[in-house]
Amino acid sequence: MRQFLKFMLASMVGTFLIGAVLIMLFIGSLAALGSSFAMEGQPTKVKDGTILHLRLDQEFTDRGSKDQFMLNFGPFRDANKIGLNTLLATLDHAKTDDHIEGIFLDLTDMQAGFATMKEIHGKIAQFKKDSGKPVVAYSDTYSQGTYYVATAADAIYLQPKGDLAYHGLHSEYMFFKGLFEKLDIDVQFIRGSNNKFKSFGEVFTEDHMSDANREQNRVLMSGLWEEHLTAVSESRKLDKARLNLIADSLMVRNAEAALELGMVDGLKYRDEVLDILREKMGIEADKELELAELGTYARSFTPDYEKGGENKGKLAVIYAEGGIASGESEDGTIGSTDLSAAIRGAREDSTIKAIVLRVNSPGGSGLASDVIWREVDLAKKVKPVVVSMGDVAASGGYYISAPATKIFAEPSTITGSIGVFGIIPNMQGFFKNKLGITFDGEKTHQYADMMTVSRPLTEHEKTIIQGYVDEFYTGFKERVAEGRKMTTAQVDSIGQGRVWTGVDAKRIGLVDELGGLEDAIAAAAKMADLTDYKRVELPEQKDLLEQIVADLNGQARMWVATELLGEDMQLLDQYRKVREAKELTGIQARMPFDLVIH
Repeated sequence: MRQFLKFMLASMVGTFLIGAVLIMLFIGSLAALGSSFAMEGQPTKVKDGTILHLRLDQEFTDRGSKDQFMLNFGPFRDANKIGLNTLLATLDHAKTDDHIEGIFLDLTDMQAGFATMKEIHGKIAQFKKDSGKPVVAYSDTYSQGTYYVATAADAIYLQPKGDLAYHGLHSEYMFFKGLFEKLDIDVQFIRGSNNKFKSFGEVFTEDHMSDANREQNRVLMSGLWEEHLTAVSESRKLDKARLNLIADSLMVRNAEAALELGMVDGLKYRDEVLDILREKMGIEADKELELAELGTYARSFTPDYEKGGENKGKLAVIYAEGGIASGESEDGTIGSTDLSAAIRGAREDSTIKAIVLRVNSPGGSGLASDVIWREVDLAKKVKPVVVSMGDVAASGGYYISAPATKIFAEPSTITGSIGVFGIIPNMQGFFKNKLGITFDGEKTHQYADMMTVSRPLTEHEKTIIQGYVDEFYTGFKERVAEGRKMTTAQVDSIGQGRVWTGVDAKRIGLVDELGGLEDAIAAAAKMADLTDYKRVELPEQKDLLEQIVADLNGQARMWVATELLGEDMQLLDQYRKVREAKELTGIQARMPFDLVIH
């Protein structure tokens, strides 16, 4: 007992001290913030001869918080995410800003999906073409993703002892069948009939990939690699066959090889790259470079889309990012309640003439997806609704997109996954054999305990749940068929849980156009005959203080996990997914796997 009290007291004191430190840091940061720029939102000043310094090393999100850069320093910097909408608006403004001489693309790291990188790559290339201003890329180490973005620059430099990864793409799954067998847990995975590509449950029930899943992985990665090859080939003037040989033979093994093969323009230290910037931009050698970080520069102007002629009509951009669940949205989750309310509000607002729904979701709850689908379908009958797909818009993410007037996707968007599944773990053996726990009870009706995890499903119960899943899959196909003007047989032939790249999705009729968020906005405005209009972004965001508290809570949890596990953080993430297996007892419309491009 004495040791317990000592431990508890030490924990309380530690918690108090951490809280006190956080409060002092917060107060000090606010004071520093107040001295650096006016809290009332007065824009920062940009000097002549400024270079826009893009360090894109924070996690990307489709929509940045309204105060995303107010605390973009010190202990708060890592809590921020870069809004793709903000970056695109910044590059647009910098094109015509006489204070900006060019861009220094500092690509140490990027936490973004392939479609997001494609949109950034395209915007930088457009900046370069329209403005004639130089863009220089530099990194100590290029991943394949950051190198892809770098190919939009005029020149690419690499640290002399740095590295450039160029080895092709791979996918890897962690299978838990053996773990569950050791724990005496039987994961009862039920997917829609003929949903052979809906492979989410395989990681819980098998020890290897199914042939169908292997096939869709191969096709998907081939499509993504082709998009990558095209960009690199056009930028570096290297034949695709040559690039494939470089990747297949792992010819880029050091910085010198990257230079010899023509992948980069020079091996330079950071100070040498800064000298090159001075020369390119006509800045005297002894003069210090004026670099403006993204956060600083974004506070220097109001985006054009916020200054449009509101009385001539508005266009709403509604963001749906994360897994789909019932209730209110949380960080990384699309809540059906508030997203539906946002769509309904835009539909009922007569000043809003068109809606763009930005979907970046692997799906989730089938019920929640249907709730959102209803509002999209109702809105489409009143005004144009254009969907812009981000990195992923699959399963439930596609379900809510299907009724739109028009659908845009990036070539590297992952979409489709038209299929359904359910997971009901049987943990009877685990409780009895590992914990010594047994269950007993009474029930008033035969199926009152059908969804319990304390016993296995009977064959008849499995048949009933299979019926639920198949019924939802039939409804899913009908929703898509109605929205895409197909027959349900046509939808089934390209459904079955299979995922597609944006390029393939356009070929088979699941999307209408290839393009990014700005392309979708332009199309929606044209449909509604909008020229001088104001853009509004929905749902309403939290104010600064609420966002800080939410971000700090998330960062605190991540910091503790990272400190405890270090490089094994991926194991924690996989464990979380295993634990979710016992919670996914409802019908799920979710992408069959999570894909990270390396």
